[in-house]
Amino acid sequence: MFAAIGLVVLFAMVFGGFAITGGNLEPVMHAIPHEMLIIGGAAAGSLLLGNSFAILKQVGGGIGKIFKGPTYNRKDYLDAIFLASKLMKTMKTDGPVAMEAHIEDPKSSSIFQEYPKLLKDHFLIDFMADAIRLVVVSSGTLNVHAVEEIMDNAMKTHHHTAMKPVKVLQSTGDALPALGIVAAVLGVVKTMGSIDQPPAVLGGMIGSALVGTFLGVLLAYGIVSPMANRLEQILEEDGEIYHVAKAIIISSLHGNAPAMVIEAARTSISSKNQPGFAEVFDGLRGR
Repeated sequence: MFAAIGLVVLFAMVFGGFAITGGNLEPVMHAIPHEMLIIGGAAAGSLLLGNSFAILKQVGGGIGKIFKGPTYNRKDYLDAIFLASKLMKTMKTDGPVAMEAHIEDPKSSSIFQEYPKLLKDHFLIDFMADAIRLVVVSSGTLNVHAVEEIMDNAMKTHHHTAMKPVKVLQSTGDALPALGIVAAVLGVVKTMGSIDQPPAVLGGMIGSALVGTFLGVLLAYGIVSPMANRLEQILEEDGEIYHVAKAIIISSLHGNAPAMVIEAARTSISSKNQPGFAEVFDGLRGR
């Protein structure tokens, strides 16, 4: 929502301000399609040249995230705490062997099925299942610190992969001003080929060429770079849910008291979505 509002404000202020101060929008609007063909085409070509199809799909999904916002809300973080806590409680009560059916096929697990939205996050589910699997196969020789290190490595790898679209958008934003200059130079070359035309015609052609530079800068610093920044914020926020799962599992494996386990998970969540201690504790008592 805010991304869409931002675009409206951006265009309204730039083009509206130009018009209000006496600028003639007609030549600008006339030049934009031609300049965008060059700039946009060059940007698209560079994206295809420098990235795999899988990364480009991630970029498309990332742009969708910018307009949709973060995946998880306050309720989802509570559910993540409840899910991880229930898994650890079941393992403590019924024993590690009883967890095999749940971790080998989470989609068929009665525990995982209680949280359908979280079940759609394949990394989150595999992340928790793999950590519990280590407990199951350890046969009483589990090193909790080693499990924590493995979970940290898994989150680091996932975060690195998730951030690739951000880097693509950032590099594209950095390139757009130069691509705008390319379009402007081509416009000047075209103008020089018509040097015998009247000054009014040449002025219009030079103005069209300058629109290329204008578009390159506007797209870079007004749209693409802010989009990269916003996507990074969203991915960082969504990544907090994995820290919640890790905190519950590791704190439980250390044998900490329930209050300590709750605080370990709760303090992994930023203030925007962080539930109160009583809210979490009361929710766990009802499960």
